[in-house]
Amino acid sequence: MLINLSITLAAVVGLMLLCWRYSVAIRDVSFIDAIWAYGMVYAVVLAALLKGGPAGPAGWALIGLTTLWGLRLGTHLIARWRRLGRDPRYERILGNAIEKQGMSFAKAAWWRAFGMQGPLLWGVSMCAQAGVLADAGAPLSPLGLAGIAIALTGILFETIGDAQLEAFRADPANKGRVLDTGLWRYTRHPNYFGDFACWWGIFLVAIAAGAPFWTIIGPLFLTFTLTRWSGAPMLEHSLKKHRPGYEDYIRRTSGFFPLPPKRA
Repeated sequence: MLINLSITLAAVVGLMLLCWRYSVAIRDVSFIDAIWAYGMVYAVVLAALLKGGPAGPAGWALIGLTTLWGLRLGTHLIARWRRLGRDPRYERILGNAIEKQGMSFAKAAWWRAFGMQGPLLWGVSMCAQAGVLADAGAPLSPLGLAGIAIALTGILFETIGDAQLEAFRADPANKGRVLDTGLWRYTRHPNYFGDFACWWGIFLVAIAAGAPFWTIIGPLFLTFTLTRWSGAPMLEHSLKKHRPGYEDYIRRTSGFFPLPPKRA
């Protein structure tokens, strides 16, 4: 298993090198978020190929759930990038590295985007990779079935949340307003919560398939990223500055887990 995981890590780094070269050519790294999603599909499918194919229903479930999540999210993010252009977050991150640390664009693109995110996406998806590699072909256990249900719930939650946000943004009358209807009434980050639920569900399926428990580091790191690092905190820091009414939205709406809104 460790040898095969090392091979998938090398393959993910190779994928990031190719994407980095492309980003230097177009002077834009904004598509890295889509590569984050596609890269996890790539790693898990490659693990299955190294094993010779899934041995049983748990292995197939891990491939199917990862692929459904990754292709849906990656395609959504690519379409958004092509429609909106450069991502201001990455413009600021690379701008700081170039102006304050004297990096070239190529060096900043590698160390602030592709070189960092490659190992991280591999680590998050390691539970699914290990589950595919460990799968002995046994029938799905109750734990595996529960994991599938949780993962599908997360994918559905994230998909609906993204669709509601796209529809809200498409209406010119909503410019400058805060989306607080639909799933956004119950959590300020339906898309991040969907990611969270999906990968904890995938982890349960992987454990049921025989993956070692230490692969919990993947969903734990993803949870930290979404709630404490580059997910909700970075986004909300910007929204508080530029979106009137966002402070009121924060006071009445759950920050992550879906909960009934508080009374004003």
